[in-house]
Amino acid sequence: MSDWGPVFISVVLFVLLTPGLLFQVPGRHRCVEFGNFHTSGASIMVHSLLYFALVCVFLIAVKVHLYLD
Repeated sequence: MSDWGPVFISVVLFVLLTPGLLFQVPGRHRCVEFGNFHTSGASIMVHSLLYFALVCVFLIAVKVHLYLD
């Protein structure tokens, strides 16, 4: 049996936290912009820190596991 939990959590968070797809922190004209499909160096850094923090929470603290037979 293989544990697909880390793979699933990582892929979902990567898609959701892509800068400019759903939201962008910091935005160009506001603190948070939604669905603008633009990105900047600062937003890449913020989103990568959010991604790292959420992956740590879900994989280390919550210990999400998904076993597929």
